[in-house]
Amino acid sequence: MLWSECGSTRTASCGRASPSRCPRGRASRERSVAELHSYPPHETWHDAVSLDAKAWPRRVEHHHTLVPTTCFNCEAACGLVCHVNHATGRIDRVEGNPLHPASRGRNCAKGPATLNQIDDHERILHPLRRVGERGGGQWERVSWSEALDDIGGRIRAAIAEGRRNEVMYHVGRPGEDGYAERGVDGHNSHTNICSSNARIGYQSWMGHDRPSADFAHAEVIFLISSHLEAGHYFNPHAQRIVEAQGQGATVICVDPRLSNTGAKADFWLPAWPGTEPFLLLAIARLLLAAGNWERDFVRRWTNWETYLRERHPQRPVTFESVGPALLEDYAAYTPEEAERVCGVPAAQIIEVARIIGAHPTKFASHNWRAAGAGNLGGWQTARCLFFLNVLTGSVGTVGGTTGNGWNKYKAPHPPGAPPVEQWNELNWPREYPLAYHEMSILLPHFLHEGRGRLDVYFSRVYNPVWTNPDGFSWLEALKDPDKVGCHVALTPTWSETAVFADYVLPMGVGAERHDVASFETHAGRWIGFRQPVLRRFAEIRGDEVGHTTRTHEFNPGEVWEENEFWIELSWRIDPDGSMGIRRWFESPEHPETPMSVDEYYSTMFEGVPGLAADAAAAGQTPLEFMRDRG
Repeated sequence: MLWSECGSTRTASCGRASPSRCPRGRASRERSVAELHSYPPHETWHDAVSLDAKAWPRRVEHHHTLVPTTCFNCEAACGLVCHVNHATGRIDRVEGNPLHPASRGRNCAKGPATLNQIDDHERILHPLRRVGERGGGQWERVSWSEALDDIGGRIRAAIAEGRRNEVMYHVGRPGEDGYAERGVDGHNSHTNICSSNARIGYQSWMGHDRPSADFAHAEVIFLISSHLEAGHYFNPHAQRIVEAQGQGATVICVDPRLSNTGAKADFWLPAWPGTEPFLLLAIARLLLAAGNWERDFVRRWTNWETYLRERHPQRPVTFESVGPALLEDYAAYTPEEAERVCGVPAAQIIEVARIIGAHPTKFASHNWRAAGAGNLGGWQTARCLFFLNVLTGSVGTVGGTTGNGWNKYKAPHPPGAPPVEQWNELNWPREYPLAYHEMSILLPHFLHEGRGRLDVYFSRVYNPVWTNPDGFSWLEALKDPDKVGCHVALTPTWSETAVFADYVLPMGVGAERHDVASFETHAGRWIGFRQPVLRRFAEIRGDEVGHTTRTHEFNPGEVWEENEFWIELSWRIDPDGSMGIRRWFESPEHPETPMSVDEYYSTMFEGVPGLAADAAAAGQTPLEFMRDRG
């Protein structure tokens, strides 16, 4: 909080001074408001002064270093700034990073909750090894060196004996862009119980598996689910949707519940769950019937000729046949029938279609989970929704919707191990050739059938025993050492899956690890840098942070970060370099020693377009620039 002086009376910057105590109260208020700002200026971040609100009316100052990082509590990767107290060396509070291009200094409650995670008295602080049977709850502390030697030795033996398929890394919430995939041929994900339906719907349209809506410049915003309070990418999307609505955009929400988004929307369409495709096709039919569709776009960018040949061979293959053919196909999708099927009044459907048709190229839409993932055939919800973008020509336009690859930036990682030329039947079973993502839902069943086994299985922030619908199948597989030889849980906290591990290795939360992240939060590309806050604070304070420094030296207990874990594990797998693995994780500046995270990210950031020039203008290297701004 900023303060202003008025005679002998200190007045908070909100300016609520008593006129009887401060005759110049109005002038003081005006000065105070003029001085008010939301965040400390960036040039003060290494020594920002704030007043202790609890000490009022005494004036007690605290000095903080503000260290930027990114949130790890959902996939939006919003920017955070951690205030590290100079006197205690602890993080006092976590706020938004005003320099972050996606979140712009605004955060939901999950961002500041990072502090609760750091101080969680139930978090795991030391590496643990199972004692007794799996799931028995008996553990002993073990050194990191012992754990790494055992795990690395198992992987080394599996590779040497041609059992590469017996090593699997199974990730729940990645939160980073590709680091752990370097050289790992057993990568598995949780996508098939998360978002695969919607991904398939979008990918079949445009080759990108998720949408990127330009809400900020849209004139019509069409949302399926409670997007403002719970959607993907929640906070960066929500602020732009609300801003656009304030500028006159029409917000349409399809949600069976009267969610906060439905209450805020201009039109709330509570379609029965699973009927959303019918509603969307009814809108499409109205656009076609009224002639409110962008013919030039459809002619140029769709496979209308193939459509006519295969669906309407009796019609001439000319573009003039497309409109009548589509109306014939969608004849049954009338507003009245949609009202009967979906429960949404026909008059409301007609009005929504009229508004959409009146704003060509400026139609921004989004669906991720909810109707896309929560229903059998939900992938058709995404397909039908994007059909409206196609008909309105709102693809790749200002105020429209694009593929995520247009706005997501993939940073240039240092050269990694070449991909392994081997098919993994446990991830990609051949009887499902049309699968878009790893068939992780079938893993325990394949193990039960004897189609393979896992010698080393990493579960990383993933809890299939609880999350997956057949949790007991996972429990049975994880308890059987013949199916899973060694289960390593990489996690900051206990879970129903971690209790069936052989090793539980504590990993850092968002303020205790390095990662890069970039997501399609708006019409623009960006890259955010997650970093261990106390490590960076020590560096700013002048402590020696060099090539051999490791993040766990600054984290609570013996909490590691995953980047350094994978580097060190790779050296344990290939200690003498004879397997050709270690060289990909060797320091370019200090041969025969492991690569440091500084070296890794220095190489990466030097390849980001424009970053080197901005850093040079600030008198910094690209890595220093990112550490300083997030």
